Amino acid sequence: MKFDILIIGAGPAGLHAARVAADAGVKVGVIDDNALPGGQIWRQGPQHAPKGEARAAIDALSRHANITRLCGTRVVHSLGDKKLLVEGAARGYQVGYDKLIVATGARERFLPYPGWTLPGVTGAGGLQALIKGGMPVAGQRIVIAGTGPLLWAAAITARKQGAHVAAIVEQASASNVRHFAFGLLKTPAKLVQAAGMRFDLRATPYYRGAYVAEAYGDTQLTHVRVRHGESEMRIDCDRLACAYGLVPNAQIGIALGCQIVETPSGIALRVDEWQATSVPDVYAAGECTGVGGMELSALEGRIAAHAATGDREHARALFASRETYRQFARRMHEAFALNATLRTLATPDTILCRCEDVAFGDASKYRSWRDAKLHTRCGMGPCQGKVCGEAAAFCFDWKTGAQRPPFAPARIATLLEVEPSPLADHAQ
Repeated sequence: MKFDILIIGAGPAGLHAARVAADAGVKVGVIDDNALPGGQIWRQGPQHAPKGEARAAIDALSRHANITRLCGTRVVHSLGDKKLLVEGAARGYQVGYDKLIVATGARERFLPYPGWTLPGVTGAGGLQALIKGGMPVAGQRIVIAGTGPLLWAAAITARKQGAHVAAIVEQASASNVRHFAFGLLKTPAKLVQAAGMRFDLRATPYYRGAYVAEAYGDTQLTHVRVRHGESEMRIDCDRLACAYGLVPNAQIGIALGCQIVETPSGIALRVDEWQATSVPDVYAAGECTGVGGMELSALEGRIAAHAATGDREHARALFASRETYRQFARRMHEAFALNATLRTLATPDTILCRCEDVAFGDASKYRSWRDAKLHTRCGMGPCQGKVCGEAAAFCFDWKTGAQRPPFAPARIATLLEVEPSPLADHAQ
């Protein structure tokens, strides 16, 4: 199986890239680990059919006969020679490409605090995904906490399904939030969107300069303790959705040899004005190049596909719009930068690595991420450090390094699809 242009990720960046590439008449493949396209932001579910721009972008996949969808498929390994090892529901196999567009998006950043592993505690984006997947929340009391615009989107999703949003708890200061709100005048579409959400949630308590200090419950979450300035409050709730921004999913690009850059949202793939990475014929678009929102991701996906198909004129025509949303992203990161106080919430017995059951205090004894992994197995479970690695990077100021393949748990039969040398050399 080989494609002229292979796209990893079917979120806004990947879908817009696929449509542009298909319009150019080339053979396009789209790999995504979800059963349905849309990514996290346009996730589909039993009662959540895509609408508007999402509907148009998703429908374009089926309208083009030259697009092959590989849904429910994960990239396991980069094999070199423009080949990837992937695994679907039934088997693992190799996929080749002439040009590759990495559009792997971002994931939530979780920080440890007492009670964060209780049943009923998820991320803000995680709550959205669960609700869209059919989880009932009608009548439940939900606290949504952390930082950034995602809190409001999660609150709207929960409220529309009958939940009572008990509070939105934002760690950024009131002055930072006001400054960010005024800056939305430069992006009218974002301003309209934000105003609509604020109106819908006008009766919901909104605490700024606040954070969840502890979650309580024996076998299920019952309430949270919120620190707000110099005071504390108890909020009774059935669910807590708490996450501190998004982190670029750059692992696959890094494994391909792409250069990286430190961004306010974390390590991301470095790209030039054409969305090209440092590796020939490999492009990157969307939040794996830095978190900036749906509109920026869509523009970057289109630019990457135009550039990959040799149409630089149409790519350049999108540069000004891209810069507008990059400025929005810069303002967002400045406003919602994490407060250093969040580093101090965990107690020594608070779990840091959920996969391997490693306590915060045990990991803190070591000087580096590598040492902590060697002595405690922190970051060596199924998630491969995607959760605890980011927490450790923030709390201890550690460099966590690149993830090694396989990038996700895979069948032995899938690994046997590889010629002996790549995996054997890697194991050595």
